[in-house]
Amino acid sequence: MLTGGCHCGAIRYETADEAIHHALCHCLDCRKASGAPAVAWALAPVEQVRVTGNPVWYASSEHGRRAFCGRCGTGLFYTNDLIFPGQIDVQSATLDDPDALPLQGQIQTAERIGWMKQLDHLPSFARYPGGAAEV
Repeated sequence: MLTGGCHCGAIRYETADEAIHHALCHCLDCRKASGAPAVAWALAPVEQVRVTGNPVWYASSEHGRRAFCGRCGTGLFYTNDLIFPGQIDVQSATLDDPDALPLQGQIQTAERIGWMKQLDHLPSFARYPGGAAEV
């Protein structure tokens, strides 16, 4: 089992150590819900995800339901009984060890922000540039 949780620790979870599908989603819905240019999701059977704490659920679309921590706001889960009944998506960046699940692909790339295609061509810094850690 893999473990993870929200930023403040009010919600913790365990999930299967293998995902049905693990993808980086570029859709507008994920971007608006997270405030990030993309969200990584690891899909698992709902019975294999155990949650401690009380996430807040809301309807983000007609069939989609998103869960987050009501204390710190960390996005955690997504369900859609029309697209994948009996399964739950876990935001894999909230895993204690996100590298434990290899990313398998990207989805909804038709909605990807243009500059996301060119990340490898931009300067890269191990820490915030010009910060004390860089000296």
